[in-house]
Amino acid sequence: MDFVLALHSHLPYVLRHGRWPHGSDWLCEAALDAYLPLVEKVSELAARGVRSPITVSVSPVLANQLVDPLFATELDEFIAQRLEACEEARRTLPETGDGALVPLVDFWEARFRRLRARFEEEGRNIVAALARLQATGQVEVMTCAATHGYLTLLGREESVRLQLGVAQAEHRRLFGRASAGCWLPECAYRPRGWWQPAGAPHPGPRAGTEEYLAAAGFRYFFTDAHLAQAGSALGGYADVPIGVERFGAARRDVSRHRGDGVRRTPYRAYLVGSAGGSGKVAVLVRDPRSSMQVWSRQLGYPGDASYLEFHKIRWPGGLKFWRVSAPNSDLGAKRPYDPSAALAQTALHASHFASLLSSIRASGEVGREGVIAVPFDTELFGHWWFEGMDFLAAVYRNLANGHEVRAVTASEHLDRHPPRMTIELAPGSWGAGGDDGMWLNERTAWTWRRLWLLEDRFWNVAPLALALPEALPVLAQAARELLLAEASDWQFIITTGAVTDYAERRFTQHAADAELLVGVLEDASRGAVIPAQARGICDELQRRDSLFPDLLPRIAAALGRSGAGAIS
Repeated sequence: MDFVLALHSHLPYVLRHGRWPHGSDWLCEAALDAYLPLVEKVSELAARGVRSPITVSVSPVLANQLVDPLFATELDEFIAQRLEACEEARRTLPETGDGALVPLVDFWEARFRRLRARFEEEGRNIVAALARLQATGQVEVMTCAATHGYLTLLGREESVRLQLGVAQAEHRRLFGRASAGCWLPECAYRPRGWWQPAGAPHPGPRAGTEEYLAAAGFRYFFTDAHLAQAGSALGGYADVPIGVERFGAARRDVSRHRGDGVRRTPYRAYLVGSAGGSGKVAVLVRDPRSSMQVWSRQLGYPGDASYLEFHKIRWPGGLKFWRVSAPNSDLGAKRPYDPSAALAQTALHASHFASLLSSIRASGEVGREGVIAVPFDTELFGHWWFEGMDFLAAVYRNLANGHEVRAVTASEHLDRHPPRMTIELAPGSWGAGGDDGMWLNERTAWTWRRLWLLEDRFWNVAPLALALPEALPVLAQAARELLLAEASDWQFIITTGAVTDYAERRFTQHAADAELLVGVLEDASRGAVIPAQARGICDELQRRDSLFPDLLPRIAAALGRSGAGAIS
């Protein structure tokens, strides 16, 4: 039996959009908490001859930020601030009666210096580090839609094709090869059929998500168990409110997508085909049982009393000195953190997790060619659950020690056990409630109305603009702003209510900039000269939102134009 762990790495575009709390500091924190520790742990395992075949998804918008020279400069400053916080804490903790916490300052300082050295050893390039680990067979790197657009709600099919076409092109550019797999943003899927989200201007027949994936050259994706009718909705995020008001129709009845009489199980890969058609793309189904053990703070490992408490932070500086302590205890009652005790607990939990995989294998639910697939957000490990990367390293050491469960990448499993059964998945996502409600609801409907209109204007003028050499830079930047406005992050943040004003501002900013540039293109298509002021605005936006350098061929391809690759 195979075990496939998938980690999805994504952040929206935040470079050149401020620093704290949701600008470059957000990106640097994720890099220091999760991405660099992932590279560190996988490299350590490789040095000891232990394979860790993690299937790592990196969204193109994140990868573009990680290779931007500005990111390396920002990370230098971020780590320097953390080291300054260590100096401040070492000096002032005894004055406040917290001298017993000073040894933890040494722990943090050593960690920050070690990870900074790792960053330098990797040539200050996390993307290149992952590519190196992939070349040695230690990980498999896959991609995601360009800016994490919620594909099933986008108003134009061309937008879906652009998100996926840019994803493949950017993966080849940055990782040196095509991506076999595609992480669907928010694991959102819909089969072929009538497309009519509440308020959408152009309802009509739409291809299934798997058909777009196949056309873009992808081989597989992951889905949540309830979409395959193999379990109930687990959700993709911890501590997220479920009681949002759904917009329009009530939650879909997924049972109507189960007419084949086949007993569905999460422990095998399937081909996905809409309306009974033959499938060309495989799907790996999330196992609810083992996923819950890792994902849930309330029911799983992350809530253990020994682990670092995420929510209690010392200001200034942002250092954490306390452990979870008693379940649901008040922040004031948290006890000092003990790194050694926490590390010992990860070893126990890793052993338990390996035994859990064995028990699933022995239960009879998993055949000889079966697979246990567990996809998570990368940021769960190291950021939300500080000890998570140590846990994963210990899991792979357990599995390498003559264990009956074999750890493999997604592609390795599909190579060894090509799926033979085709199923139709239900529509939905891994969000709270299992449907689209976290992204389309009463709080976010206005964003979709504006986005759908913007999509129409962009794709209506794009064929005309492609024929005007002087309009091409404006077209490319309009596409960047459209893609950034399409990011699913904005609706998710608005729905959770955490920093609604930030998400609303970012969505409005990118939508307004795209609308301005599309207006320039519309005028140019009617024979107007592009004014110098518009060119200046376009150049300014390109400096601010500097990503996806080769968009014009992708726009042409999304329109279905031949010879798209000739455009430069």
